Amino acid sequence: MNLWTELRAGAVLFEDDAALVLNKPPGVAVMGERHGTDLARLAEEAGEPVFPVHRIDKNTSGAILFAKELRHHGDLTRQFNRRTVEKVYLAVVSAAATDADAARAPLPDVGVVDLPLSVGRKNRVRVAGNRADIGFDAATTRWSLAAGAEFDHVKTYPSQSRITAVTAGSDGVTTGSGTAAADATHRLLAVAPLTGRRHQIRVHLAWIGHPIVGDPLFDRAAAANGMRTHLHAWRLGFDTAAGRRVDVTAPPDPGFWQPVSGGAPAQPELDRAYQRLRGSG
Repeated sequence: MNLWTELRAGAVLFEDDAALVLNKPPGVAVMGERHGTDLARLAEEAGEPVFPVHRIDKNTSGAILFAKELRHHGDLTRQFNRRTVEKVYLAVVSAAATDADAARAPLPDVGVVDLPLSVGRKNRVRVAGNRADIGFDAATTRWSLAAGAEFDHVKTYPSQSRITAVTAGSDGVTTGSGTAAADATHRLLAVAPLTGRRHQIRVHLAWIGHPIVGDPLFDRAAAANGMRTHLHAWRLGFDTAAGRRVDVTAPPDPGFWQPVSGGAPAQPELDRAYQRLRGSG
């Protein structure tokens, strides 16, 4: 059995004549790897070419959508461009504010990170402003830049992420250095990117003081020690070629829950978080 067949066998979440949704494990790229270990190339080498409709990062797990034939790729891609695709992620984050300034507010039950993004040195995505100019409005539960603080010397991209806390808890987690941070506090968030910018969720959460556990963009030790990023593409909703709306749920693997106090939450708790994100809970 080749690697594509092995990966595919236990990961199919949805399949019809036009589309394939897989629950991607962490550590496997969707496309673009030099040595043929990404999903698109593995599929082609196995005689089943598929065409990625979007990407999630190599160290991010969860739902990824492929067109099974090139003629279906355009329609699926346009759904992302029109923002008719629903995407919801789960993220395990540091709940303790990492900086002392006012923007590092306690996480609300539901909030919106409304921070434009830009590209800085070494092609790194960052907020298009200074950290000191990020503020949190408790009345609207919204993070934003102060008026006039957005950079005007680089191209910027309006970016919004809606977040809700699923759980709160304190638990030990193995850090990138291999030591246990027994007093670390982590929370499980559900996050809906209202826009689809590169690294949006990772940057938004880090810049409001709640970085994702194991994110190599903001934790050099995690990157050096191969620690997984605790970000998971949990739900994906799109329209099939036959015009039927499909809502796919990708269960996280057991390792994703390791930093969460008490492990995986009960399904009703996850369902309530999803409804809050949709504004109906």
